[in-house]
Formats: sequence, structure tokens, C-alpha cells
Amino acid sequence: MPQDTQFAEVNGQRIAYQVQGDGPPVLLLHGFPQTRAMWDGLCARLAQRYTCVTADLRGYGASSKPEGVENYRFREMAADQMALMTHLGFETFHLVGHDRGARTAHRAALDHPARLRSLTLMDIVPTHLLLSALHKDVANAYYHWFFLAQPAPFPETMITHDPDAYYESCLSGWNGGSMAGFSPHALAAYRRAWQDPACRRAMCDDYRAAITLDFEDDSADLDRSVDCPSLVLYGGDGAMARAYDVPATWADRLSNMQSAALPGGHFFVDAHPEMTADILARFLDETSA
Repeated sequence: MPQDTQFAEVNGQRIAYQVQGDGPPVLLLHGFPQTRAMWDGLCARLAQRYTCVTADLRGYGASSKPEGVENYRFREMAADQMALMTHLGFETFHLVGHDRGARTAHRAALDHPARLRSLTLMDIVPTHLLLSALHKDVANAYYHWFFLAQPAPFPETMITHDPDAYYESCLSGWNGGSMAGFSPHALAAYRRAWQDPACRRAMCDDYRAAITLDFEDDSADLDRSVDCPSLVLYGGDGAMARAYDVPATWADRLSNMQSAALPGGHFFVDAHPEMTADILARFLDETSA
């Protein structure tokens, strides 16, 4: 069983986390509009052989929510998580991210390459590619990137009318139009988080940072690749798979890459936690040998 929620004061932030299992350490980072609860089903299986650390990104869940767009660049989010793992005594570890957590993980791999035993990115294409060569279909499916990035308090005000309706439209919209696959426990955790006005503001600031500060950071690193063993997982029926050859978008950014498609759309971890855990465990076993 996972420990109760713990808090670490690191990098000037208060980061909420849980630890489960025993073995080589694996840090798992969630995406929008979720919390670390998305990993519960997967970690129930993965923790049989690995120490699973699940953490809320700054601005999300129970972690601190500083004010200011500059505080939400992926570089800062990554620094939080590197400091968390140092706090826990793990100097090197496997890093897994989904959605915004995957973008944070990619930045961590660029900024802190010596810390990572492996990198797993789930259902994203590179941030710079998505923004610099925007497809019409991607803009339609991922309109939230541009809605949430509008100046405050416009998106926050609109969402406050009915947060559940807005964020659940994101969950169902990227899940084939259905809320099936999300566990009641995870949904309750997500709803508690986004009922907090500070969380809604922070999530908007995350997207405001992405199209400005993160785009600039990634522009400066276009000629760099990540050299640790890497795994790209994606939903075979999701918006990214329909718009891109997802592994190909990472071919010049990950020098030692494997990839696999899973059934369904963006939230395949929620819908198929055991299948995702099995694929991930095989990859981790290879890189831990």
C-alpha cells in the first residue's frame, strides 16, 4: 500500500508525494487536469518490483501554487522533482511522465541528464514541434492550449462558472467522448483539485508559460538529444496519433528510443493501467539489468 501523502519543502515549493513499493526508484509525473492519483492503478502492479514515487506538479493537486507565469515553465517544474528525489535519497532514477508531466520529464532529461536511468514519455509530441508547425486538426483538438494561455483572468473567470463541466469536458473529449475508464477514486481527487481557484489559476499559468517561456527554452535546445534509454508510449486512437507519427516526432530528440501504441486515446493509463504497467515494467527491467 502507498504511504499517506507526504510533503517535501524543495526548490522553494511544497511538493506533495507518495511512495509505494520496493526496488529501483521510478518517479511518475501526471498531466493536465489530473493529479498523482492517475498512477494508482499502474503503481499497484509496478510497485511489486520498483519503488514508485508519485508527485503532484507545482500548481496541481496538493502541491504549492506560486503566483506568476514565470514560475510554471517546465524547467522550474523539473527542478522541483529533481530536488524531491534528492530529498528522498535517490540520486539516479527512472522518470515517467504523461501529458504535462511528460513535458516536464523531457525538460528534466535535457537539464539533468546524469540523474536519469531512463525516460518514458506518454502521449505527447515535442512542445516546440506542436507550436511551430501547428496542424489544423491539432488546433481543433487541443484548443485548450490557446484558451488557457489567454491573459488572466479571462479563462479562469469562464471556467469558474462550472469547473466540473469544463475539466470533465477535457477528460471525456480526449477519451473518445466518454468518462469510462476513470476510477471513482481518481475522479474524486481531480475534482477536489480543480475546485480550488488557485489550482485553476496555476493550470492556466502552466499553459501561458508553455507558449512563451517553454517555447523559448526548447528553441534553444533544438540541436540537443536525450541519450538515456527512452520509451515513447501513446494512445493508438488519440488525437496525437491521428495527427502525427508520434515516434517519428521524437526520432531526432531521443537517441536510444523504443515506442509502443496502446489501445484508446490520451488517457490510456487510466483506462488500461495493468497493460501500461506491463509494457513499462518490461522496459524498466531492460534498463535496470
